[in-house]
Amino acid sequence: MRAAVTAPDEFGAGGFGAGGFGTGGFVVEDRPDPTPGPGELVLRVAANGICGSDLSTAPLLPSGTIMGHEFAGEVVGVGPEDPDVPHSFRVGDAVAAMPVIGCHRCRACLTGDVARCASARTLGLGVLPGGLAEFVAVGAAESVLLDGIDPVDGALVEPLAVGLHAVTRASVRPGARVLVLGAGPVGLAVLHWLSRGVATELVCSDPSPGRRAAALDLGASAVYTPDELPAQVESGFDVVIECVGKPGMITAALDAVATHGTVVIAGVCLSDDSFMPVAGVVKETTMHFVSYYTASEFRTAAAELSKGAIGSSTLVSEIVGLGEVGRVVHELAAPNDHRKVLVAPAVSAVG
Repeated sequence: MRAAVTAPDEFGAGGFGAGGFGTGGFVVEDRPDPTPGPGELVLRVAANGICGSDLSTAPLLPSGTIMGHEFAGEVVGVGPEDPDVPHSFRVGDAVAAMPVIGCHRCRACLTGDVARCASARTLGLGVLPGGLAEFVAVGAAESVLLDGIDPVDGALVEPLAVGLHAVTRASVRPGARVLVLGAGPVGLAVLHWLSRGVATELVCSDPSPGRRAAALDLGASAVYTPDELPAQVESGFDVVIECVGKPGMITAALDAVATHGTVVIAGVCLSDDSFMPVAGVVKETTMHFVSYYTASEFRTAAAELSKGAIGSSTLVSEIVGLGEVGRVVHELAAPNDHRKVLVAPAVSAVG
């Protein structure tokens, strides 16, 4: 049997931000060990990151869902051979896996854009069990070998890939002024990739003092609170990347972008939002909405960790056990200074 964290049966009307989970709560319970199907692997989870989108989607998921989509671990089971999924993974390998399994035949899968596969099965979102558990079944084709990386750090591959995808879509030109709205885990990943690029000025806005400090650690040239930011806009930023995912942020991005600039929306907002399209029309703004990443970007993120360019020392603020998920989610739903919080099943086993 394996321990797994399952989503609450019921949430309060205000969700996480209104004093709790209603009459429900995350539960640690035993579940049958997963069995790998053709072309699949079973991982013993080393760590799973808590994502901002988890906070948004948890109240919408079926009760009993095993959440978690940012994870890595050790291969403990290899499924039967699938001719569409050739691989060389073996028991004992350290692996990070994309939280989606494609059909491996369609154009999206063959080009590495697995999340757009019409038959894609997601992990941790109510379709397939996710990584908030001791073991998880994943697709071999969607997995990458972790070369010289602590498997716990391997849980950072996924958020780093999210940040890389947003930066890739932004197409930052040499000398550009760039603004990142939000210094949560995605915003910090975005800052990391931008700091290794061609931008001349890299500004970040966040209300949290701790997260502003983290933004400076990850390469921001200047940080401001949202209230301070309007005075810094001047003629506008060439690129604005929104990583907050709350109503009003699209308007904030359009207000800050320069004429002929680019806005990338990476924040996951599940509430209605409104903005004045004329603001983008007048500036002739290019706007991209982004999610997930390609298989190539996922491999690039793993390589970035492998060469020591970034790691848990700068991105992770706390590592907890499975039994601490409820507490951590409450903390992350309120204003906080956390960077990335990882959930490591081994911690709960000894803590």
